[in-house]
Amino acid sequence: MTLLHIDASADTAADSVSRRLTGLFATTWRARRPTAHYRHRDLCATPAPALTSAYASLGRRVERAGFVPPDKVPALVENAAEEREWRLTRPLIDELLAADTVLLGVPMYNFSVPASLKAWIDRVTFPGAYADPATGESLLRDTRVVVVMARGGGYGPGTPRESYDFQTPYLRAYFGNLGVRTTHFVAAELTLAGLLPHLADLTGLADQSLDRARAEVTALAAG
Repeated sequence: MTLLHIDASADTAADSVSRRLTGLFATTWRARRPTAHYRHRDLCATPAPALTSAYASLGRRVERAGFVPPDKVPALVENAAEEREWRLTRPLIDELLAADTVLLGVPMYNFSVPASLKAWIDRVTFPGAYADPATGESLLRDTRVVVVMARGGGYGPGTPRESYDFQTPYLRAYFGNLGVRTTHFVAAELTLAGLLPHLADLTGLADQSLDRARAEVTALAAG
């Protein structure tokens, strides 16, 4: 068993609700599986490099070759820039393929995911990397993805800003397109209620939301 734990918050653990919740998940998961493998990737401390034209050129060549598997990509590399792009990309692909569970800590920034997470998504989504060469089926079909979200306001079902939530539909579509069949979403809402005066009346609801998120995270990690 392998857990890939990815945090995307720009805040420190002391200030980040998403980091505290993913930390709770990881601690619970590892306590139940003391011999399992664990990998933590902090996308703010070690950002995924932005894509370059060399990445795009190599990716297009792979597409034209019929979406070859990662082991055959080096044979299609034509220059040093493309070699560098593949060298930066392959370890991220291998991490994702090796994981039985992928844990994402995703704060809401401007109604969507942080740029640090989007950069990781752009780089790791290399043509053909997740297709079984023999069957064409997704190599991620049995991977479990747990998305832990933190939102300063309220964006849940039935709230006035429900339609402003571009985290959940985006990540659901992204991982679904990769062939992931099991995705869980946990959201702690109103996390800024204790800081912003105009949200002060909602601190009780914020506490309830955080308690629910903790319980959901703990149950998912234990399962």
